[in-house]
Amino acid sequence: MIVLGIETSCDETGIAIYDTTQGLLGHALYSQIEMHSEYGGVVPELASRDHIRRVIPLIQRSLSAASLNLQNLNAIAYTQGPGLAGALLVGASIGSALSFALNIPKIGIHHLEGHLLSPLLSTPSPTFPFVALLVSGGHTQLMEVCGVGRYNLLGETVDDAAGEAFDKTAKLLELGYPGGPALSKLAQQGQPGRFKLPRPMLHSGDLNFSFSGLKTAALTLVRKHEITPQTRADIALAFQEAAVDVLAKKSLSALAQTGFKQLVVAGGVGANQQLREELTMQAKLIGATVFYPELEFCTDNGAMIAFAGAMRLKEINDKKLLITNSFTVKARWDLGLLEPPNSS
Repeated sequence: MIVLGIETSCDETGIAIYDTTQGLLGHALYSQIEMHSEYGGVVPELASRDHIRRVIPLIQRSLSAASLNLQNLNAIAYTQGPGLAGALLVGASIGSALSFALNIPKIGIHHLEGHLLSPLLSTPSPTFPFVALLVSGGHTQLMEVCGVGRYNLLGETVDDAAGEAFDKTAKLLELGYPGGPALSKLAQQGQPGRFKLPRPMLHSGDLNFSFSGLKTAALTLVRKHEITPQTRADIALAFQEAAVDVLAKKSLSALAQTGFKQLVVAGGVGANQQLREELTMQAKLIGATVFYPELEFCTDNGAMIAFAGAMRLKEINDKKLLITNSFTVKARWDLGLLEPPNSS
């Protein structure tokens, strides 16, 4: 089964083609970072309009890379939510139009399920069950994963997501947009031990997170000190160390609570090198293994949507029910409420 994946949830247009027998055949991605950087953040209307411009050319590019045409497709998968409503509508409408025109099934995919399953595209890959740390600009969650659509929320952030806190702290340090990767790069020049920031909820006794206070503590440092280039790097390092420490310890606690020996890390912050090193080291000490998506699949991309679509479609018996000209999007959508493929 050959599945076309369409991702348009926010500020990246991602297209991919996944074959259940041959794997990923081709993918293309266009990032809107340069456009949104002028405004210091994502402008929803501009994001939606840019997706309209990019989707069709990227589909054509991906088909060409795979030496295929539209008639070779067996199904369409698109991001149904969560995300920016206007941006989601672009992918959903184009995916639905292609499905109806080609008379092939379509399936709406939860954006976070795409991230959660993305490490399965890599080699080696995890097997069910495992614990997943979903860590991005909009979400920080620990999930128990027992199969496709079989997810149990273990803990989540009570305020800012980790990626959001990275971006906001980077803005305090005048690092521009997007701030998270810039802060991580600057932290490499920081002097260890100069500043120590709090580890919010580290000893809360549960698996929830909080990053708002950490961001505020970084703001206090910025206000108390003359911000030289070295001080800026030292604050960046202190912030990153605190965030990584909390993420790593909570993730290891989730493994202990479930008894699982596999941890999957997905989402944009999953590309952070210090987080990867810390998690890998700590997991090794307890005989566990950590799995990461390839760096190119940490941020939003079409490959994870095509793959998640293929995994769900494999378990749906009557695919004819998925050939319709109607569609909906869900700007807000709780991953914990997502059902297994054949539950209805």
